[in-house]
Amino acid sequence: MSDTTQQLPGSVHASHAIHASDSAAGHEYAHYRVVPAKHHARTAGTVLAILLIAIVLNSVLGNPRWGWDVFAQWFCAGPVLEGLLRTLVLTALGALFGFALATPLALARVSRSPLMAGCAWAFIWLFRSIPPIVLLLLLNNLGYLYDTIWIGVPFTHIALLNEPTTNLISPFFAAVLGLTLNHAAFAAEAIRGGILSVDHGQREAAAALGLPGARQVRRIVLPQAMRSILPTAFNDVIGLAKGTSVVYILAMPDLFYTVQIIYHRNLEVIPLLMVATVWYLIILTVLSAIQIHIERYYARGATREQAAVSPLTALFRRWRAARVARGARTAQPETQDRTAAEAGATGWAQQRVGGKVGIHNVSKSFGTLKVLDNISLAFPSGSVTVILGQSGSGKSTLLRSINHLERIDDGFIDIDGELVGYRREGRTLYELKEKDILERRRAGVGMVFQNFNLFPHLTVLDNVTEAPLAAGVPRAQAETEARTLLARVGLAGKADAWPRQLSGGQQQRVAIARALALKPKVLLFDEPTSALDPELVNEVLDVIRQLARSGTTLIVVTHEIGFAREVADTIVFMDAGRVVESGPPASVLGNPAHPRTREFLSKVL
Repeated sequence: MSDTTQQLPGSVHASHAIHASDSAAGHEYAHYRVVPAKHHARTAGTVLAILLIAIVLNSVLGNPRWGWDVFAQWFCAGPVLEGLLRTLVLTALGALFGFALATPLALARVSRSPLMAGCAWAFIWLFRSIPPIVLLLLLNNLGYLYDTIWIGVPFTHIALLNEPTTNLISPFFAAVLGLTLNHAAFAAEAIRGGILSVDHGQREAAAALGLPGARQVRRIVLPQAMRSILPTAFNDVIGLAKGTSVVYILAMPDLFYTVQIIYHRNLEVIPLLMVATVWYLIILTVLSAIQIHIERYYARGATREQAAVSPLTALFRRWRAARVARGARTAQPETQDRTAAEAGATGWAQQRVGGKVGIHNVSKSFGTLKVLDNISLAFPSGSVTVILGQSGSGKSTLLRSINHLERIDDGFIDIDGELVGYRREGRTLYELKEKDILERRRAGVGMVFQNFNLFPHLTVLDNVTEAPLAAGVPRAQAETEARTLLARVGLAGKADAWPRQLSGGQQQRVAIARALALKPKVLLFDEPTSALDPELVNEVLDVIRQLARSGTTLIVVTHEIGFAREVADTIVFMDAGRVVESGPPASVLGNPAHPRTREFLSKVL
């Protein structure tokens, strides 16, 4: 003790000395001049680039044989501008009709119908194989093969169109049709690649929300696919703009053909070729600028940082905000008050009657692997059930079968007596059409996924309102109710944020609010905390604890034993696709009857 006290004064002096030296050092370092590292190779490269640019400019501008006076004479000449206009029209029509045809071709390629996929593949194979110049000649000479073009009801005499081929297929029509078919074949593969790039979880989340199939494609799949589609699609459009020069074979005076005619007359080949070159450069520069703007639009939410906004986008946003503000000022106060009152009365914390879930002799196999083996369970209305088991025991498959994301092989599942995914006639079950399945999901079952599966291209508010809007809820009411839900999961200030700007716990709470937006009778949680850091787990579990008191039927797959003990009415333990044990938490967790349950709990407790 005395040794320690004897050393304290010295230590204090040493401490003062250290602080003094640090202060002096900091004061001294504050006046140092920082010299960046020199990169001699970079400097040499810059000088060389400047030298090469100067040499090229001097060669091009200083050589009179380029004929810049002739270039200036013809650059804006009437015939050249007429040819330019025809090139632009051909490019625009070929791209417009090409993409209009390419989209259904791409969707057919990824469809589950082998015949549709095969026909789409054959179209793409054929028109990618035929050179454009050959295709144009074939179309222009179609009259030699078919005297008339007949459109009507097949195998009858009912005709909507019956005209000589030569009257219908002019050189211009043949050019547009040929460019369209060629462009569609290449664009379809670009669109298909973009569709395949969208994570499968996005489609499952959209299906779990009950979004109609067409809305899934339009609002969820294609907007995300556009980030992959756009670079290739614009390459195709740029190639199309340059490729319109092949229409010279039809004696159509496009930009290139017009320039050819002129230089064949005046023999000024190089200046006239430069006229065409500069106009093509201008066209492609404009297309590149449009590409950058569109890519920036579809990149919304792709990064945690807010992307730079172009002046045109900023102007549009100000116009839209002003329009919304005017609408809000002119809205009737009584309507606003009524909407707010309705939204407050429908929050998820209000007591409600949950659905009763019955699982009857359900089995499911993936190939030779049986993941669910004759399972029968009952989940009472308003109950909270936690399903435990090791990975691969069938927990998630059982959960996904409840809302028909997985199609079972035997047995059936019902919610309040209504079958999920099927209609029953006697002892035969007929699977419902996808439209009817989506409606039943929308009416009774919500799901929260392990990996959140928020739609990254939609804001938090749009994520929560997407399903109600698809169900026909007015936008004002949907947004008011969504903001109420976000406030109750502690995210009132994040309505306009993008999902990537949120932490994992915040994203999962948004996913819960999104699932609750349709007021489901049954809410399914597939390991809602397994993708979260330990510090974020309680954020999500606190929300589920509140939901457990709301009357909604909750079925939760989780490894959180403490949470299960606290919240669950029933614990179900699964192993190898079977229900090994089920009962109250005190029984299953405190005094398990089955050896496999005891073995599992000994490893996780």
